Amino acid sequence: MTEACIFCQIIQGKSPARIVYQDDEVTAFHTNAPRMPVHLLIVPNRHFDSVNQLEEADATLIGRLTVVAARLAAENGIAEGGYRLVVNTGPDAGQSVSHLHLHLIGGGHMPVFFS
Repeated sequence: MTEACIFCQIIQGKSPARIVYQDDEVTAFHTNAPRMPVHLLIVPNRHFDSVNQLEEADATLIGRLTVVAARLAAENGIAEGGYRLVVNTGPDAGQSVSHLHLHLIGGGHMPVFFS
């Protein structure tokens, strides 16, 4: 955890957020700037600046983020219609907070970027 990181502060309960899920490894909460009716951020409780810091030993943690995303998609009624999982890595990709996070986005039709 880093004190300057807003996501670390949310995980520790030091900064307000609408948390929808939390366990020993993962925290999920509503974003402050939703792009779709459902837009949640799913973060590891352990601080990583980005995907670039992950190592082989972290593979199960990334799997855990994805499993939590699928659970939250079902709970929010978007699993059947479809949803998008997005991880931005670095400023050129649009990463604005230096804490690895997975966007769960859905609740409406989205343009296809890749098929």
